[in-house]
Amino acid sequence: MPTETFEFQVEARQLLQLMIHSVYSNKDVFLRELVSNASDALDKLRLAALRDDGLDVDTSDLHIEIETDPEARTLTVRDNGIGMSYEEVGQLIGTIAHSGTAQFLKELQEAKDAAGAEGLIGQFGVGFYSGFMVADEMTLVTRRAGEDRGTRWSSRGEGTYTLETVDDAPQGTSVTLHLKPADPENQLHDYTSPWKIREIVKRYSDFITWPVRMAPDSKGEGEETPGPETLNSMKALWARSRDEVSDEEYHELYKHVGHDWRPPLETVRLQAEGTFEYQALLFLPEHAPHDLFTQGYRRGLQLYVKRVLIMDDCEALLPPYLRFVKGVVDAQDLSLNVSREILQQDRHIRMIQRRLTKKVLSTVKDLKAKDAERYATFWREFGAVVKEGLLSDTENRDAILAVASFASTHAEDEPTTLQQYVERMGDGQDDIYYMTGESRESIENSPHMEAFRAKGVEVLLLTDPVDEVWVDAVGEFEGKRLRSVAKGEVDLDAQGDVASGEEREKQGEEFAGLLGWMKEQLGDEVKDVRLSSRLTVSPACVVSDAHDLTPALESMYRAMGQEVPQTKRILELNPDHLLVKGLNQAYKDREDRSGLVDTAELLHGLAVLAEGGRPKEPGKFVRLVAERLERAL
Repeated sequence: MPTETFEFQVEARQLLQLMIHSVYSNKDVFLRELVSNASDALDKLRLAALRDDGLDVDTSDLHIEIETDPEARTLTVRDNGIGMSYEEVGQLIGTIAHSGTAQFLKELQEAKDAAGAEGLIGQFGVGFYSGFMVADEMTLVTRRAGEDRGTRWSSRGEGTYTLETVDDAPQGTSVTLHLKPADPENQLHDYTSPWKIREIVKRYSDFITWPVRMAPDSKGEGEETPGPETLNSMKALWARSRDEVSDEEYHELYKHVGHDWRPPLETVRLQAEGTFEYQALLFLPEHAPHDLFTQGYRRGLQLYVKRVLIMDDCEALLPPYLRFVKGVVDAQDLSLNVSREILQQDRHIRMIQRRLTKKVLSTVKDLKAKDAERYATFWREFGAVVKEGLLSDTENRDAILAVASFASTHAEDEPTTLQQYVERMGDGQDDIYYMTGESRESIENSPHMEAFRAKGVEVLLLTDPVDEVWVDAVGEFEGKRLRSVAKGEVDLDAQGDVASGEEREKQGEEFAGLLGWMKEQLGDEVKDVRLSSRLTVSPACVVSDAHDLTPALESMYRAMGQEVPQTKRILELNPDHLLVKGLNQAYKDREDRSGLVDTAELLHGLAVLAEGGRPKEPGKFVRLVAERLERAL
């Protein structure tokens, strides 16, 4: 097949230019990425050979080799792994980060520092192209295991690449970088230097389970070591005792499995012995990935069986609400031919999932008790996703509530636990009050909060979308009902009279006519009109009935494609507000009340706006407001 030339897509060309012009301060990471890719290829070949007896491949000496040529200024990283077919090269190498290039560029532009930009290389799957940071041209030669012919890919990073079929390619993949001219003033970045290669491999790839070798011809002057030199220890960190592993080694493994440049927030080790043995090494990240809440988020732990990588993203090992956890699990007694479908039903996997889930939650609980700052970082980044478990994992619901914290009116900068809230409850208070909304500011400015603020009753301020759902699912905590301040009727008499029983009864009689008339005038807009005991400043508010869906929850269900009927809200009036008093007096004084209809509609519209909604007819509402302002002048 003749050589064919292809063009990169526009976004890919932009990305190549960023690589070529060296936006990263630490160029050493290119070698980490190439070695990591080679390690993945060796894992895939060994697994393929174990599963397919008919695959004619030699797996007796799987390894990665690095070769340097100072005179030609080339660096080659080769492996004898699974390799790629012609079509796979076009798909995997010819298209840069085909599923994430646009997001990569966006994140890159927003990165606050060079180190942050550097970490995005692995996160977005563009590690292969990091070679253009140090090379003017890159050539890849590969042959897929079991096939007779290979493929050569080449590019100078200038917008095009070539593909051709070759007959003499060895099994596996070889990547050759034609390095940029040497910088005599900066020998620290001479990537043809054997000592530099040793330093990078030891720093980033020491934990790789395959030997990373320096080719004999790449030895430095005076080095006469016979045969290739192995540069990495190849020790699986999860199989070594805690005393044998440094924090730096754990951090490098995390960067490898988590595609994250930053060290983890916490490392979690677990070893189970007995009838079913396995080892686990898990990491809690320091920052949430950009796509944590997207449908295509790739979750799961690496699953090994007796040091053989079986699956790179085994979702069955942790529940979805812990999808941010990274790490490896090495089981001793699973089949090498296990599939995702089988794993979902395997009792051993279910047992591992239960144990890992409890271990992660207990680790967070310990973090909360011993290190408030790191716990605060964890909950800020992952609290919203952990709370999903309150809906799906009833077995661990109490454990999740124990590690959860919430913003509260008790303190602006110090979140509270439900236990702490209960301990602060006043005499006679039977409920845990909360309100949901888009932000703390919007909730605190809501009319629904007025009486609670006036009486000093603490309210939880819940601003994550999942909060709309889990509070109903959980229902109570230690016998105290979770109750929305924006639903049902509120009676704070137990905390100090807002209105005495006699006064309330008297007000009910005084406003009865107006309430019935307004309900009739507003028609389908409201479920009921009644006096409010939650308002102290605003003239009116709208609330949901005790068992009705909130507007936010209705919108959430509709966004998921579920049909839900429109729920009518209840309009509450503040009987102590001058506007409401004046309207009531006008209602009593006039036989012809048609002129009061606009005022009733304005009151309702103001109440809808106050909670962040919009009137049914915005244009009409604006006209009514303008007319009232005009008359006031």
